[in-house]
Amino acid sequence: MMTLKTPMRSMKKTLVLIAAAAGLTLAAGPALAEGGGHHLRDGGFSFDGPFGTFDQGQLQRGYKVYREVCASCHSMDLMHFRTLAEPGGPFYDAHQASPAENRFVKALAKEVQVADIDTETGEPVMRDGTAADRFPHPYPNATAAAAANGGAAPPDLSVMAKARHGGANYIYSLLTGYHAVPEGLTIRPGQNYNAYMAGDLTPFWTGDAKHVPAGGFIAMPAPLRAGQVTYDDGTAQTVDNYAKDVAAYIAWASDPKQVARKRAGVGTLIFLLLFAGVTYLSYRRIWKGVAH
Repeated sequence: MMTLKTPMRSMKKTLVLIAAAAGLTLAAGPALAEGGGHHLRDGGFSFDGPFGTFDQGQLQRGYKVYREVCASCHSMDLMHFRTLAEPGGPFYDAHQASPAENRFVKALAKEVQVADIDTETGEPVMRDGTAADRFPHPYPNATAAAAANGGAAPPDLSVMAKARHGGANYIYSLLTGYHAVPEGLTIRPGQNYNAYMAGDLTPFWTGDAKHVPAGGFIAMPAPLRAGQVTYDDGTAQTVDNYAKDVAAYIAWASDPKQVARKRAGVGTLIFLLLFAGVTYLSYRRIWKGVAH
């Protein structure tokens, strides 16, 4: 009689491969900063993991840090004000008619002036921002940005958390990684030492070759200091909290649909598990009593 073990073996092999892949993911160690930096700090973010979600209060604080500190140099060209009020965003309101009608977003957008063209005269004008506008750019062009920052144009932060290994933990670590220059390290004018910045400090190290410090040089000086941004919710106004909050905000801005995608993925996995169970029970019922 024909054997029917092949389908069952195939199913078992697939389940083993899925379990192995999940095990490798869970077993992955802490990320390292590129270029031999220190182990990245763990921000303990609420959105980590397959069931994680963003803390709206933290996103609001992070946006405030970005707006009052980071936005003076760094752009977020892919962000629109209305995105701030989308589900899961820092200013989402379940009672809003639409993200564009969110009262907080409209107020925030109105604080900026946007270059536009008069529809009647064709002349350039400046107008109040609207929810449909992108975040304003701090410089008119890349050349001006580089000229104002010692030749290094500040990178856009729209997808920075996705562009750097370690995501939010990398940003959090970098912002809190400014330390005094180690003795024996020659630093160039306009550069700053950061323990989490990618780089090779060997050519600039005059000490013991076996003890080259981790990290690298970064053109941006330490942007945060205690008490720099006022928190209205009573959260301690420390550099660590500022760094953690703005890192969470940048992580959300880099992928505003992250939580929705996670929920869809979990729902899909549950469906597949149920489907696999039904398939297996059907298989057993159909071939019950038949010699294998």
